[in-house]
Amino acid sequence: MTEIRARAGVQFRDRIGSPIVGNAPKVLLLGSGELGREIAIEAMRLGAEVIAVDRYANAPAMQVAHRHHVLPMTDAAALRALVRREAPDVLVPEIEQIATDELLRLEEEGWTVIPRAAATRATMDRERIRRIAAEKARVRTSRFVFADTLPEAQRGAQEIGFPCVFKAMMSSSGHGMSVVRSPDGVAEAYGEASEHGRVRNARIMIEEFIRFDREVTMLTLRHYDPAGQIRTTVMAPIAHVRPGTLYHESWQPEPFAPEVEVALRETATQVTDQLGGIGIFGVECFVAGNHVYFSEVSPRPHDTGLVTLGSQWNSEFALHARAILGLPYVGPEPTTPAAARVILGSEAGWAPSFGGLAEALAPVGVRIFLFGKPETYSGRRLGIAIASAATTEEARRLADSAARTVEAGIVVESPGSPPPGHSA
Repeated sequence: MTEIRARAGVQFRDRIGSPIVGNAPKVLLLGSGELGREIAIEAMRLGAEVIAVDRYANAPAMQVAHRHHVLPMTDAAALRALVRREAPDVLVPEIEQIATDELLRLEEEGWTVIPRAAATRATMDRERIRRIAAEKARVRTSRFVFADTLPEAQRGAQEIGFPCVFKAMMSSSGHGMSVVRSPDGVAEAYGEASEHGRVRNARIMIEEFIRFDREVTMLTLRHYDPAGQIRTTVMAPIAHVRPGTLYHESWQPEPFAPEVEVALRETATQVTDQLGGIGIFGVECFVAGNHVYFSEVSPRPHDTGLVTLGSQWNSEFALHARAILGLPYVGPEPTTPAAARVILGSEAGWAPSFGGLAEALAPVGVRIFLFGKPETYSGRRLGIAIASAATTEEARRLADSAARTVEAGIVVESPGSPPPGHSA
């Protein structure tokens, strides 16, 4: 049988067909969480055919896609078999736990990976992306070292100094990350970083603790312009806070002195131009005084960018969908003051339900997004409250109040016993 292959790279277009009947661009979404669901919705709004994939059934994006598959995406053979079966125009990674080496091989054979396979692999490896940022993009970063064993981690922490930050080599949303304030905390932090990232890995990164004033995401879009030329457009800064290490709140716009905003935009552009490809990137930076430090980058819509569902006419998901389908864009987006606050699970169980919605939705400008996750546990992100207002301060107050008003409960207490009708 002859293998069907897409042309390498996203192709510029100004015409799209119809899904299901065979002439629409086909999007294979590798990861089907809440971010993937919004990508799927926006791609379908533009006429794409969407196939959602994840390691568990009934994931959020599966609930809205044309088709879905349950697949261990770290299994290279299974991933390849699915690509050959579906023959997508673009493969869109939305999570870190993917066989990235297989993505490289697929791209070499002509399949199109978003933003491109090398960028996906680089950003899923803290060592690789940090070296790209510091040595190739030549942007300012914190001091950092790597360690493969606990004794190396102890020496590395002494070299960097306390406090310092221990990070897993592959993680997202703060998993496998902790702040170490004295030598007594090194062993526990090394165990957390090596065992609780997205994959287990004895090698970890130890990073200088930057006493920053603000933590910022610069959403950066690589896209076609109306003339078919690839451009880079940087959106307005998104500020966010992370009690502990997990994302809880973000807002946009966040004002900066002109020289700081220029440095933020230059940092985002230099890093993403090194990575290349098409689509949106979430470039995380620290701002300390007038200094901008590159922290991390995600080659996909960013969790802090959920606020753009209220702050921008084209959300980060709409921008990503437009870019990966090869449709032109002229920006950046004008922004409306808005804020987002997560709704978290409080206990473990299946089939979460939500109360307090009437009260939460009562204020003008408030929206609630419930992600539809079939299983919950304490601290799991189950939804988000988004508020638009005249100022970011008022939007933050409204979003915080709405999120706290929503009550997340469970129907079945035992995660090992799905409710009737649930596909485990």
